[in-house]
Parts: sequence; C-alpha cells; structure tokens
Amino acid sequence: MAISVHNLIKERRYPFIASLLLLLISVAFFILTTNTSQPPPLYHIRKPSSHPPVTQNTLSPLQKVVGNISNFAIDRDSDDIGGGEGLVPEWKVCPGPLAVDYIPCLDNWKAIKSLKSRRHMEHRERHCPNPNLHCLIPLPDGYKVPVPWPKSRDMIWFDNVPHLKLVEYKKEQNWVKRSGDYLLFPGGGTQFKEGVDHYIQYIEKNLPKLGWGKRTRVILDVGCGVASFGGYLMDKDVITMSFAPKDEHEAQIQFALERGIPATLSVIGTQRLTFPDNAFDLIHCARCRVHWDGDGGKPLLELNRILRPGGVFIWSATPVYRDDERDKKVWESMVALTEAICWKVVAKSFDSSGIGLVIYEKPLTSSCYESRKENNPPLCDENIRPKTSWYTPLDGCISTIPVKNTWPTPWPQRLKSKPSSLLTGPDAERIFHEDTRHWSELVTNVYIEGLGVKWSSVRNVMDMNAGYGGFAAALTDLPLWVMNVVPVNGPDTLPVIFDRGLIGIYHDWCESLNTYPRTYDLLHSSFLFGNLTQRCDMLDGAVEMDRVLRPGGVVIVEDTIEMLKKLKHILRSLHWSTTMHHQRFLVGKKGFWRPQTKR
Repeated sequence: MAISVHNLIKERRYPFIASLLLLLISVAFFILTTNTSQPPPLYHIRKPSSHPPVTQNTLSPLQKVVGNISNFAIDRDSDDIGGGEGLVPEWKVCPGPLAVDYIPCLDNWKAIKSLKSRRHMEHRERHCPNPNLHCLIPLPDGYKVPVPWPKSRDMIWFDNVPHLKLVEYKKEQNWVKRSGDYLLFPGGGTQFKEGVDHYIQYIEKNLPKLGWGKRTRVILDVGCGVASFGGYLMDKDVITMSFAPKDEHEAQIQFALERGIPATLSVIGTQRLTFPDNAFDLIHCARCRVHWDGDGGKPLLELNRILRPGGVFIWSATPVYRDDERDKKVWESMVALTEAICWKVVAKSFDSSGIGLVIYEKPLTSSCYESRKENNPPLCDENIRPKTSWYTPLDGCISTIPVKNTWPTPWPQRLKSKPSSLLTGPDAERIFHEDTRHWSELVTNVYIEGLGVKWSSVRNVMDMNAGYGGFAAALTDLPLWVMNVVPVNGPDTLPVIFDRGLIGIYHDWCESLNTYPRTYDLLHSSFLFGNLTQRCDMLDGAVEMDRVLRPGGVVIVEDTIEMLKKLKHILRSLHWSTTMHHQRFLVGKKGFWRPQTKR
C-alpha cells in the first residue's frame, strides 16, 4: 500500500525523511563543487580550437606491413593513482632495414612517389601517413647512452648514428671523421676552411654591431650541415635553430641532435617554414644550396618574412666571391632581388682562405617599400594573407613591417622584458609576468628538486605545449636547450617566445614531428592532452613520445588525474617506469625495452 505524507507524519517518520533529504543535498553539493576533471587553479585553461588536423590519406611502407593491429593486451597493474585500465596494442617493432631512423611524415614513400612535381623540393616536405603508425622504432645495434654535453659537441658514439656517407663525402672539409668507436666533429665545413671559430670571428670583424649573445641572440642556420656553426655560437650565449632537409647528405640533422645542438628537419620548398613573422635576429647560409631567386624569389621572400626588422642575412657562397659566368648570373639576380625588397648591403669581404661573404640588413620600417619605382614584389595584403605558418603556401609578396617595431632589449634582460608581440589587452602584461613567475617557482620548487629527474644528464629538451615559454625561461641557467612547441590549434604565442630570445616551432601533435628517433632527453607537457584527445587518440601522442625520446630519457606530464591515468597505462605497456607526484605530475622514464622480433 502507498504511504501518504499524512501517514508519515502520523507515524513520526518525518525526522528520518528530513535527515535523508539533508544528506542528499550535502552529497549533491560536494559533487558539484569537487570536479576532478579540471586542472588546479594555478593554470589558465586554453579553450579548444576548431582547427582541423591536416593529414594525407596515404600509407607508409611500414604501415602497409604492420596493418591494423587487432591483438590487444590488458594492463591490470595497480599503482598509486589507480584505475586507468584499458586496451593498448600488443606492441611490435617497426619492420624493415630503414625503420631504425624512420620519420613518418618525411618517409612516406607512397605519397612521395605520387607527387606530380619535385621541382620545388615537394618530396622533402611533410606527407603524413593516415592512420598514424602504432609500432615501435627499433634501436641501432650497440646503442649506448649518448656522450654527455659539452663533450658531445666534439664526439659522439658511432653506434648511435652509424652513418658514414658524410665522413666520405666531406672528408676534405672536416665536417665529421671516424675514430674507433666515435665520430669526431673538428669544427670544419665547406666555408670554414680555417675552422668555425675563425669564421665566427671573421663575421664579427665585418659587422661588430652584431653583438653576439647580447643584441644578436636568436639565429637561423639554413642548410646547417652538422650544425657546427650553431654549436660553437652557444659559447657566446647565442641560440641557433639549425635546419636542413632529410636528403642525400645523410644524417646531418641526426648528427646535430646527437651532439646536443638545436636542430630540426625542414626545407624551403613550396610551404612556409614553421616559424612566425619577424622571428630571427640573424639568418645564416653557408653554401646552403638554396636558389634564393627561384620561383619568382619566393625562397628569399620567406627569409624576409621570418627575419626581424633590422636583422641581417649572412650569405657565404660562391656567387659572392667567384667570377665564373654561372656565379656572376646568380649574383646579378641576387642584387636585383635584394634591392627590390629593400635589403641593404652592410658588409662584403673575402678572408685569407679565399672565402667571401655578404651581409644584408632588412629595413626597420616599410617606408622603403612605398618609395620603390616598381611595386614588384608587391606588398602583401595583410587582410587576406594567412597568418598561420602550418601547411601554408609561400608568399609571393613582401610581408609588411609592424608600425610599432622595436628591437628587443639585450640578452639576458630580454628573457623577462615585455615582448613587443604581446597582445595589447589591459591584463596582457600582468598575465605574462605572472606566467613567468609561476614557471620560475614551479621549476625551482617541484621540477628540479621534487620529481627525481637527473638534470645533469639532460641536454635536449622539448616543451610540447610551450605557452609563453615560461618553462624554458626557468631553465636557462642549466646547460641545456629547449625546443618550444606551440600547437597549431591553440593560441599563437610563438612570436612572444622568439621575442624573449628562445626558439620554437609550430606543430600539430596529431601528427609526427620532423625529427629523427632518439633525439630528446626530456619531453615536457603541461595540460596538452585534454585538447589533443578531442581530435586524435592519446595513443598517437604516446607512440610519438616513445619515438623521439632517447632510452633513459624522461617525460614530465602535468595534467588532470583522468588524463594521467590514461597516459600512465599506455606508458606502462611500453615498459616505461612511472611515478606520480602530488596527483598532478606523471614522470615516465623510457628504458631500452623493445618487443621481441623473430629472427
């Protein structure tokens, strides 16, 4: 029989009902006010973007062999955060003799073979497989923990990068030599006949106002070889982004990263480089094999885009100092093009070795563009010009110079000064300085002392979700460097990072990175995965972390407890050791484990 309110009162059951209602209200209030899916209040949550992932519907040779992995294993290992059980692949080693150095978006041979043209280096650009690869990159036979910095600048283990093509191809130019178990880097180069130190001094003598490590802090080295130019400039507090394509000069970028020198794989082909406008203080090219006047001058217009107003371009190549007919024609084309974009020659000379160079300076304002007799190349229409530098075609126009353009304050004050590219909102500067202070305190009090990381063995670092670069800024006193990655589907903070005197790139973490396997000692991620997993699988990110991290390397992930549970489970399936700190930081250490392969 149904119970009425009258009967409840009559039977004096209402105290029980009232107590029950009070208990239900208390539980509901507790649930509503305790939301563990949100990060701690120290961190400002970035709103997800609708930026779509960019992929090519092509399969790499490795994926065709591996296919869709259907066998799954369940990890039921319990740990300090609990939960996280789920399905992960039964891991397999990527097959084939080239798998040890596999770069998914640059080694997609099916996509490369189907290209209609290779005239503009299209085959050296990104062509990512879809779906992403879910096998593990094997280790080279005899792989060892890398030689530590600073010793690694001059010598590395041969077994870690067992490639001899450059040793033979450049044996007369002292790029790299084999000596027993090591590869040695004497500091030579095609244009460094008397050594890279002499070459750097020669540049400074030609333009003393450069002020290495003070006025000139951030450099791009185009076609860098084994990156000795950037490696030696680090002694002068200069940070150099060295880059070259993956081409017949086998393993040059892999050598650079194994040495502990900042470098990335890239090419000036048909698309913009993954850097913001007005980023670099100086751009350098020593016989970099780029036809600057090709395709209507688009390669040089790309340098103009990323060179800071008032910055310089140093070109050391045969057209500068040779008189044969071919070099003369190239020089004449270069003269016409640089004059058309208002670059001024500030130095041109030849040194005792017979090598010559020319130094161009980009104007500080757009006034020169407006006074040209011919509007060729034309000024870009900034209202329709794409702002992104991710899969964006090269400009055929001159990017305009910001009206409020100032050179950054000298390094190291530049690191904490207000960046000129900072948004102009009323709270922008306060938020920037609070972010700097937050990362300084967090790195000092938690990362350095509290996470069990052996920082003395860390050299190559990547911040996967860099924001304003505060994490990198807090580490500048340590003998390491940080590649700051700004995800393409989030706020564009990369100009601020360059203004601070740091380096970085744009990237979409739903795709693979332009780097060789085993090139970083530490990966850092702060609240990246919540946004990422709205567009792709966390497994993709974990496989990529395993690919680029060296054995013995460390991942530090700051995120929500739900994300940490999921990621911990995947890392455990990879036989990584994991520890949890403060229910907020997951530290994973990669070992030397690889799945068994059939012989």
